[in-house]
Amino acid sequence: MYTSFSTALSALNATSTAIDVVGNNLANLNTPGYKTSVSYFRDLVTQSLGAGLGETQVGFGTGRPLTIRQFTQGAIQSSTGLLDAAVLGDGFFVTRNAQGNTLYTRAGNFQVDDVGNLKTNTGEFVQGWTSLNTTTGVLDTNGAIGDIVVPVGAAKQPVASNQFTLDVNLNSSAAADATSKFSAPIKLYDSLGSTHVLTVHFEKTAPNQWAYSVTMPGEEITGGTAGTPFDITGASGSLTFGSDGLLTSPALGSLIGFDIPGLTTGAADMHVDWNPYTNNNAGRITQFGQPSAPSASSQNGSAAAQLIRVGLADGGKMLAQYSDGQQVIVGQVAMAAVRNPDSLIAAGNNNYQVSARTAAPAIGLPNQGGRGDVVGGAIESSTVDIAREFTQLIVLQRGYQANSRVITTVDELSQETINLKR
Repeated sequence: MYTSFSTALSALNATSTAIDVVGNNLANLNTPGYKTSVSYFRDLVTQSLGAGLGETQVGFGTGRPLTIRQFTQGAIQSSTGLLDAAVLGDGFFVTRNAQGNTLYTRAGNFQVDDVGNLKTNTGEFVQGWTSLNTTTGVLDTNGAIGDIVVPVGAAKQPVASNQFTLDVNLNSSAAADATSKFSAPIKLYDSLGSTHVLTVHFEKTAPNQWAYSVTMPGEEITGGTAGTPFDITGASGSLTFGSDGLLTSPALGSLIGFDIPGLTTGAADMHVDWNPYTNNNAGRITQFGQPSAPSASSQNGSAAAQLIRVGLADGGKMLAQYSDGQQVIVGQVAMAAVRNPDSLIAAGNNNYQVSARTAAPAIGLPNQGGRGDVVGGAIESSTVDIAREFTQLIVLQRGYQANSRVITTVDELSQETINLKR
């Protein structure tokens, strides 16, 4: 009978711990990325009474409950924060604290400090890639991860145009004289980001034959005359079409190249290639029985532009938007996959750290290698179910009261036993 004291006391201690867990879950009901902890009770070793054959077994109560964090998917809620992100699936964002320790988190409410470091809202540095490949100029995600630093108030360097395309139809019904003249403009940028509008002229010279030439304003080039178009040297020739109206000359794969030297803006001399074919080997210039008209044009240069904002897009990409409307990838958020996330230790501030039982985290790009995806402009909600926690709280309360009653009853019986010898 007297073991009932310790048995009931063990239940009180275990139930108190479980109530603490429920209280912590409810306290983090609105914590982004929080994962619910669940308490699992376990019984202690039992003793056999009598002959020892197990006919009568009495336990010694319950041990300290096991607390396991359940890494289930939380609801993804849209957010107005440009740098907010949520993990969809398995995995964690990788962060670094001020002591240099690597931590892991599911909370994606990020922000940028005054020098451009991407941080969590509690000050940890978000890890990823920001280095550009020196050969291709694109983001290099093959190296080691580091602090993500985004441009803050920086201007984008202009890019000089060196290639353009022009999709146009030339009227096959036009007469082979000056009445067939047609022109289309194309805007290019020099190395200083200044704009130059070139004009491409077409004139039919014979059946299925057209002449072309390219001019630019005379005041924009040394030796030109203001107000008079300047004929660019080497930017003239002929176009030949087949009986089906498709381009046959210049030949497939040929580029029409020409130089623009002596710009009055002081920019470097330009060399421009006009590509009359698509990547699918189709001619961009046709000759059909329709009025001459352009349908599309493109070029690969850009002017200087001011940074407007930086945002975190789907897939964990950091996008910088400039005043010219162009978006550039300036960073990539890394993710870590952990095979047994329930072994992680909560380190506070929505962060986790590895324990001795944790498998080595596999760090890489989102949506690869078993890692989940990243949803931009969203936050993962806490997985706490308030109805379930309240139900569990009531059950634990009743259990605590019942075991308290056991202690009271055993105490009364002890008093009765003591009184027997009086």
